[in-house]
Amino acid sequence: MSDTLQPLWAPSAERMNASLLAQFHLQTSQTSGVEALDYDQIWDWSVKSPEDFWDALWDFCGVVGEKGAPILGDTDTLIDTQFFPNAELNFAENLLSKAGDGPAIIFHGEDGTRKEWSWVDLSDTVSKLQQALTDKGIKAGDRVAGFLPNLPEAVVAMLAVTSLGAVWSSCSPDFGLNGVKDRFGQIEPKILFTADAYHYNGKTHSCLEVAGQLADAIPSIKDVIVIPYVEERADISDLAGKGVHLKDVLDAYAVRDIEYTRVNFAAPLFILFSSGTTGLPKCIVHSVGGSLIQHLKEHQMQCDIKPNDRFFYFTTCGWMMWNWLVSGLASGATLILFDGSPFYPNGNRLADIAANEKVTHFGTSAKYIDACAKSDVKPIATHDLSALRTIMSTGSPLAPEGFDYIYNGWKSDVCLSSIAGGTDIMACFVGGSPISPVYRGQCQKRHLAMNVQVFDENGQATNGEPGELVCASAHPSMPIGFWKDENRAKYSAAYFEKFDNIWHHGDWVELTDQKGMTFFGRSDAVLNPGGVRIGTAEIYRQVERIEEVLEGLVIGQQWDNDVRVVLFVRLREGVELTDGLIKRIKSEIRQNATPRHVPAKIVAVADIPRTKSGKITELAVRDVVHGRVVKNTEAMANPEALELYQDLDILKS
Repeated sequence: MSDTLQPLWAPSAERMNASLLAQFHLQTSQTSGVEALDYDQIWDWSVKSPEDFWDALWDFCGVVGEKGAPILGDTDTLIDTQFFPNAELNFAENLLSKAGDGPAIIFHGEDGTRKEWSWVDLSDTVSKLQQALTDKGIKAGDRVAGFLPNLPEAVVAMLAVTSLGAVWSSCSPDFGLNGVKDRFGQIEPKILFTADAYHYNGKTHSCLEVAGQLADAIPSIKDVIVIPYVEERADISDLAGKGVHLKDVLDAYAVRDIEYTRVNFAAPLFILFSSGTTGLPKCIVHSVGGSLIQHLKEHQMQCDIKPNDRFFYFTTCGWMMWNWLVSGLASGATLILFDGSPFYPNGNRLADIAANEKVTHFGTSAKYIDACAKSDVKPIATHDLSALRTIMSTGSPLAPEGFDYIYNGWKSDVCLSSIAGGTDIMACFVGGSPISPVYRGQCQKRHLAMNVQVFDENGQATNGEPGELVCASAHPSMPIGFWKDENRAKYSAAYFEKFDNIWHHGDWVELTDQKGMTFFGRSDAVLNPGGVRIGTAEIYRQVERIEEVLEGLVIGQQWDNDVRVVLFVRLREGVELTDGLIKRIKSEIRQNATPRHVPAKIVAVADIPRTKSGKITELAVRDVVHGRVVKNTEAMANPEALELYQDLDILKS
């Protein structure tokens, strides 16, 4: 990629100088030796002097707790590196350090509900619930789970649990019984929080039947606390005798000062789950201090989230972006929550919220952006988004056309940050920079103190050509490990087996001349026709330009002692996959990618299977096409779609 590439957007000098990153630079310039406000120079310092960087960041972000010394310990290997090994802190204490009557949370439900919680409301409710949990025997290290929509009460429950030093884990209520049991059954929570029901796409779905079955199937669950959402006081008689209404729990206590249990920096905080489409979900354990300080860095340094900013991310409680969003409270931001379908009653639903609530930071998925583009949603012409400074996209690579669409359809003067990381670290490797330009198709920058490199198959760093995303430095958001993984054997195999003492993440990427990063998809889904490795995202970018195609899914099929590229397409209603359309799709791919990217077969399908968080499941489809059993369909939002890919005659010749 040429250095002459023109940016789609660049920050003004005024915006750069007003950024939190600029303030941090002023405070650290003597230590770092970086004189000018230059992102790449600051990044170089942060990866070469991690102790100085993290020490300064703790102070700058005002972390509440005892920092202790040293800053780093056991640095011989990445997997064993300790951050702030003698620090003591509490996660909830940091998120609730702000006080006052200003809004902490503003909630929008699909049914039109709007609720506003002040910082006082939030703190008072956490105080009562903490007392209740204490009386129920919850203490540091215990697990508590949420089977919940994205409600304010979900945030309250998490804060009350973590205030005690206990461990929080959550799933969204669209998971079926087995999917939730596969997750919560492994970690044995003592208490389960559930809502009575939730709304999606104009329909109401009960949560209580599955919650009752969970309470019956997981012996560790002693209480099921029911949060009212659809009904004020639902019938909870089917909760295995363990049900209790949240109101009854809270009414038994008066507000008092919250007693925060400070724990070690590396104590467990959250348990997140892998998608589980290839087996039982991995239970990934994240630490109190690592989660907090990494999110503070990402929110303040990379996203420029300041006190009283209004921070929205379209997510469920089953995606890591929920955990990432709620940490915004630690930066004094107001959280804007939404639960429901983003296209109900129409495609402007989220833009309505962004305009009405004066959202400053709007986050969503690349798939949502693509769906808006295909639906011709153009808030730039209909909504006042003057408060909006940053739009974030993640979940899958944002195609170059997605960048064009945001600047033409949403707002021209906005920092568009394509961010990328994973559930594995509950954070980002690459993403935004408030002081750097935005280039079409690129994540802006590698994040501070994350020595992200691109390796070839021989473990050699490479620039300007695709390879494996790796991180050559330890980072505090590395998980503690996997739940009940003795000697961390599975954890080590998952991330440190491919390259010695290097975190291997499994993304197929390229480092650009602008020191941004382009993503081509997961490296385990990379296609290998004729021995040449190509990323699936390169094909998706071209397919999504075809008006008749709503979305695609591409796999490599073993064929004739080689691999051939097979593209499945979901077409607009009333469109047929004619020879002419096939020819046009192939031509688009050939002209804008390479002849090797052109599919050998193009197949129309009625649906494309995806995970609960909206990611398409290329590996599951590949297994079905090759006659292999997909081990865990409970992790999928629409597992029935896999049947569309079984035993297809078109793939037998």
